Amino acid sequence: MELNGRRVINAEVDGVDSSDYPDFCDAYFCYATFEDGTELTDAELEQLTDENGDVVNEMCFDCMTGWADDAYDRYKDSLYE
Repeated sequence: MELNGRRVINAEVDGVDSSDYPDFCDAYFCYATFEDGTELTDAELEQLTDENGDVVNEMCFDCMTGWADDAYDRYKDSLYE
């Protein structure tokens, strides 16, 4: 993913709400760095979110899947305690 011609890495999303599924319209990038390690400013994070809504949405789906997997694992573990 790029912003203003610079590669963006280590992106994280926040505002993921299961009741907002499948749109996740409140989700946004809360942290990211450029490839050289420079952290994005709040304005750059907002621009990144605006320009990469599809990536935000995909990352939200990944979060939801991870939460579901974790909950299932805890449930399964509780059966064998």
